[in-house]
Amino acid sequence: MHDDRHIVEQRLDRVLHQRLKPAQHTHTQPMDIAVWHTPGEPVHVTEALNATYEPAHIGQPWGPAWGTAWFRLTATIPDTWAGHTVEALINLGSTDERPGFQCEGLCYTPDGTPLKAINPLNTYLPLPSTPGTHTLYVEAAANPDILGPRGFQPTHLGDEPTPNGPPLYQLHQAHIALRHTETAALYHDAEVLDQLMRQLPENSPRRHQILRALERMLDTLDLHDIPGTATQARHQLTDVLTSPAHPSAHHISAVGHAHIDSAWLWPIRETIRKVARTIANVTTLLDHHDFHFAMSQAQQLAWIKDHHPKLYDRVRHHINQGGFIPVGGMWVESDTNMPGGEALARQLIHGKRFFLDEFNIETEEVWLPDSFGYSAALPQLIHQSGSTWFLTQKLSWNQINRFPHHTFHWEGIDGTRIFTHFPPADTYNAEITGAELARAQNNYAEHGYANHSLLPFGHGDGGGGPTRDMLERAHRTHNLEGSPQVHLHTPAQFFTTAQADHTQPPVYSGELYLELHRGTYTSQARTKQGNRRSEHLLREAELWCTTATLNTGAPYPHDELDTLWKQVLLHQFHDILPGSSIAWVHREAEATYTDIAHRLTTLIDQAQHALTGDGDQPITFNATPHTHDGIPALGAAPTPHTAPTTPHTQPDGTTTLDNGHIRATIDTRGLITSLHDHHADREALAAPANLLQLHPDHPNHWDAWDIDGFYRNTTHDLTDIDTLHTTDDAIVIHRSFGNSTLTQTLTMPPDEKRLDITTDIDWHESEKLLKATFPLDVHADRSASETQFGHVMRPTHTNTSWDAARFEICAHRYLHVAEPGYGHTLVNDSTYGHDVTRHTRDDGATTTTVRLSLLRAPRFPDPDTDHGHHTLRYALCIGTDITESARQGYRINLPTRTRNGTHPVTPLITLDNPNVITEAVKLADDHSGDLIVRLYEARGAQARTHLTTSFPAATITRTDLLERPTHDPQPPDTPLKLRPFEIRTLRITRA
Repeated sequence: MHDDRHIVEQRLDRVLHQRLKPAQHTHTQPMDIAVWHTPGEPVHVTEALNATYEPAHIGQPWGPAWGTAWFRLTATIPDTWAGHTVEALINLGSTDERPGFQCEGLCYTPDGTPLKAINPLNTYLPLPSTPGTHTLYVEAAANPDILGPRGFQPTHLGDEPTPNGPPLYQLHQAHIALRHTETAALYHDAEVLDQLMRQLPENSPRRHQILRALERMLDTLDLHDIPGTATQARHQLTDVLTSPAHPSAHHISAVGHAHIDSAWLWPIRETIRKVARTIANVTTLLDHHDFHFAMSQAQQLAWIKDHHPKLYDRVRHHINQGGFIPVGGMWVESDTNMPGGEALARQLIHGKRFFLDEFNIETEEVWLPDSFGYSAALPQLIHQSGSTWFLTQKLSWNQINRFPHHTFHWEGIDGTRIFTHFPPADTYNAEITGAELARAQNNYAEHGYANHSLLPFGHGDGGGGPTRDMLERAHRTHNLEGSPQVHLHTPAQFFTTAQADHTQPPVYSGELYLELHRGTYTSQARTKQGNRRSEHLLREAELWCTTATLNTGAPYPHDELDTLWKQVLLHQFHDILPGSSIAWVHREAEATYTDIAHRLTTLIDQAQHALTGDGDQPITFNATPHTHDGIPALGAAPTPHTAPTTPHTQPDGTTTLDNGHIRATIDTRGLITSLHDHHADREALAAPANLLQLHPDHPNHWDAWDIDGFYRNTTHDLTDIDTLHTTDDAIVIHRSFGNSTLTQTLTMPPDEKRLDITTDIDWHESEKLLKATFPLDVHADRSASETQFGHVMRPTHTNTSWDAARFEICAHRYLHVAEPGYGHTLVNDSTYGHDVTRHTRDDGATTTTVRLSLLRAPRFPDPDTDHGHHTLRYALCIGTDITESARQGYRINLPTRTRNGTHPVTPLITLDNPNVITEAVKLADDHSGDLIVRLYEARGAQARTHLTTSFPAATITRTDLLERPTHDPQPPDTPLKLRPFEIRTLRITRA
């Protein structure tokens, strides 16, 4: 027989999409339409219900960018429709079928009850079949399509709205219709078989079997009477739809999901509405279908509790019924590269506590499908939060190397292992299509060892989550020959099954580095600086407020600190802190950080005043975990008197700073040509340092996200100088380049082997990358970058493709390079992006160059990224080890505070091992008055220390991150023994 497969496939494609899909609805009738255009920001539904509406029509223009229109839609249901399935069909004007990036709407009843959302791929609303008049109100949001038809082009649509802009959308559809369930069933039967068939091998008998069954269906179906012939057509597919899966078929746990970025190409206020729309969709679907929906990000449910209590009641109902599953255990789906250790702990603490307090649910999994790489500190934090499992899939985006596992144990820097899964379908927005199921099965790395994977399905980012079409596919592929077996599971069901299935999973040790999005360590420097500053202000506020409460009885600001922590945690979301959101988001972030700083500074001032009293003696407070300049760690003492290091101009025109420990020489170009260690009698530099280098920055795809390695092919050294002059304690350098100017101030503290550099820059470049370069005379085959509660070691060479792919790396407060017994550290107060390379000098010696990425200037999604003024502080510390690196990193981020008073302040606690660091001192979250201390081993070696309190203590109890006991109480003088990089949370009760 002539092979007509392609003809049948073409015929099927046309019938499916042009005839069967629209034929699911019949007897279409128009609705009466009226509209009210909201004059400004979105309003509460009660205001919209009482507004004055004007007549409108199909084709009605509405919505300037970020505007809102309310449509009042009135349907008249005929008597003959009684008892049938009636639906409203509403298309607000979406220009294509990309969910989540265009106009969206939420439907309400006349009494203000939210019903269901309207999205580009989810345009129906169930209506009662009772004859008569029914009225709906639709809050329509005119979210602009930031990506645009060409994608990633500069646009000012991401700025805050301007009044009276041109309308972006036209109302396309507002009708009611009857849904013909048998036609809909035929459509889903044929769609699933068609998708499966196209994934099977060309000469597969199963493929031919399905093709001929579909052909018989097409011959049976009368395209002029689809409802009348749908049942007969379905009978032609019965045999191929009921043929069971092979026993060896891959098992897929399909979990309903809706990945909603807490801000990205829309502001936070729009995210709140996106979450409401999605929850309205999901809870409506759960009313009629049996599946499970996993929702992460406690912040998003907190928004619904505050803004939509009726929806929140529906969430609570479906949680109790077992269909709605809180997951993730974090306040938001945070970036995990850049948040500090305590902040990442608080993500888990606040997230898990919300789910416990609100729903009595102990979340077991950390759910981060979209964050841009994962810190090696995370496994221990997951374990200490009381969670067991980890899920992501982002590493499937790697540019160079394919990650070798999908189900494995992930080992962190301290040795903690967490059972981890990457969904092999390589998506967190699946639709349960044949292509996705086939990819999951074919891509799965652990075949032969295990046979289960997870598939998160649902439209994200305001697309509405799972749909009934997806559920229809899931039911038909549950046990279907040629397809993986699809099970509508909970995350816990999957992980429990997967652990039993894969009893000896492979181990992957260290950070999960994403070979992409390396520019997120640098983009939007003010957002990153606001985060870093807020983290350290929170540490200070908790420390001094706790000290004041225990010493003076001052009230402890539990609620204020809780609110401020949650604001900081929200802005650590993986498109805010990384700098990959629209301008609106980052301008709001800067304003928020300014407010946070003011409120925390006020708390700090009040606590310090309570501690020192009134007086005229200068008292200096030291919030770092290390004693310096005679001031105790975590305490305060009379201000020491120190003389500044004075610069001297030499006969050859160079300028020197010498404090007796080190000597810096700065040439007439403002470059550091020598940094001599007097004690070691050793030169620190291999070439002039503090060299600013400018690179073109044109990534191939994702502007704000990416730095591509070819940027290094072109370098412009900024050696031209406007002026150089000295003051009593500083060397001041002025430069100009392109459209930008900068001033650098170099100082040297009197008793430290450290050179401080403050760079004030007025930045107005476009698509440029600015780096500060420090060539160091050490032979280092690896670098140590501070990460949360420790450091991570990375090769400085490029022996493998994995090493070469790490050409831009993330470090927190310090990056240390050393040869045995001697090293140098670069510390900073707000910079995360670094690169470390090795070079060979003429004499054959190999040296190590460390560079900080100071500023970028991508054009999408914010075309004016980082334009304006910045102050960046960093310092080079020479002759250091890891212990000194940690000390200097804290010191630059926690400068001392001096105020006049009377009393010094004795620290609440002291430790006698400098490698055990106090990260947090606070009062217990349960308002018991107990003292909570979180500390960690920072060197990467076993450690022993004694903790001493300045007040009578009764017991010390080891707890998890949520301050729940994990061990029996111990006497206060019990020595502490810590594993390498171990985090220890202690609850101390007073005698």
